[in-house]
Amino acid sequence: MNAAQEWLHPFATATTARPPGATPRARLVCLPHAGGSPSFFRDWPRHLDPDIELSAVCYPGRQTRFADPVITDMRDMAHRLAAALATGSDLPLWLFGHSMGALLAYETALALREEFGRPVAGLLVSGAVPPHRNESRDIHTRGDEAIVADILDMGAAESELLADPEFRAFLLPAFRADYELIETYRPTPGAAPLDAPLTACFGTQDEDARRWVDEWRAYGSGPTAVVSYPGDHFYLQDAAPDLVPDLSRRILAPRPA
Repeated sequence: MNAAQEWLHPFATATTARPPGATPRARLVCLPHAGGSPSFFRDWPRHLDPDIELSAVCYPGRQTRFADPVITDMRDMAHRLAAALATGSDLPLWLFGHSMGALLAYETALALREEFGRPVAGLLVSGAVPPHRNESRDIHTRGDEAIVADILDMGAAESELLADPEFRAFLLPAFRADYELIETYRPTPGAAPLDAPLTACFGTQDEDARRWVDEWRAYGSGPTAVVSYPGDHFYLQDAAPDLVPDLSRRILAPRPA
């Protein structure tokens, strides 16, 4: 298994298939939230334009990579993911990240540009404050109950599984690693804005994301946009029928010269 196969979980084409022999026009890679996995995006192919190739990142320590050592440093994770993405196709690459995945998507885009000479075609961030607003917290240093309480408070898709003691023991090491990764993250000082369009999405009831979302505009030098959807931090669990087609249009729209 090569690095791309290890990191990326591909999804089947949407029900409206591309014509025989046609190739995708763009590539979308989705980065899950803390403790999340590729299955979080399993419904997206139903709503995504078939001209877009879709895959999601599988972080070490979960799903098919359960035996792999977890990563607790943002730049280490970004470097390894960028290395896997740099070996892929030459299709225009768009990154979508939610919550922790949004900050990781940004750092991965930087690593692709600075280390591999492969700039992204666009960055799509969701449910996250911009990098310079990321707060220092210490939940990852506390007991399991502190992590579980924070997850339940946010309404993560994995909340129901944490009620089962066996699943909780299975999931918590990955959650703790991700909490350490995001809570110790500091953005690269002086990094130039990405030469790519940037869209920031958020749920209208997500107070932190809503407060600072406009400041994401400073991280892209192409066209930028801020888009809201009804819901809380995990608004996209219900918003996929609206969110994903909108992302499709942005990905496939001609870029101004």
